[in-house]
Amino acid sequence: MHPDPRFRWEDRAAMRAFVAERSFGALFLETPAGPRVAHVPVVVLDETRIGFHIARANALVPHLDGARALFVAQGPDAYVSPDWYGQGDQVPTWNYVAVELDGVARRTDAAGLLALIDALSDAHERRLAPKPRWTRDKMTPGLVERMAGAIIGFTMEITAWRGTRKLGQNKGEAVRLRAAAGVEAAGEPALATMMRAAGD
Repeated sequence: MHPDPRFRWEDRAAMRAFVAERSFGALFLETPAGPRVAHVPVVVLDETRIGFHIARANALVPHLDGARALFVAQGPDAYVSPDWYGQGDQVPTWNYVAVELDGVARRTDAAGLLALIDALSDAHERRLAPKPRWTRDKMTPGLVERMAGAIIGFTMEITAWRGTRKLGQNKGEAVRLRAAAGVEAAGEPALATMMRAAGD
């Protein structure tokens, strides 16, 4: 995470909401073959746990159960041109939002895996309203269970939360807002919105 304390994000409820909204990230693990990463969808289960599934054939799987892992969710990010600040002697930078979750992964049983799939699909199907929600009931009986044999479910008990919101908080408000306008004009409106709100 960024070392500047002005960019430190410590609001756990906000970080949980961010991870739930993003629902996808990178899972890092040290293995006997060296560090490895898997890109996984996640669901926030409660205040201290996330759940995810991973391909059974993934190189992390043999080493993951009971291991300490690192999950990273990344949000909007963008290059910030020094020209956008409207003042001299500035350098380029990159603004971004990210959350790191450090914890121990535990394999679920088959029922736990299906519960994770249901929770993940339900959260995202709700976002597609008014489209009728997809559920496993729409599948041929037994087919989802057979298809789920290709993946394995895990939960992760989070022992450390680390967040960064690098949004120009080290600049004066007028300067930050000019940079936000530049970021938006460059095609990154979500990050620009966050930069504008960074002074609130």
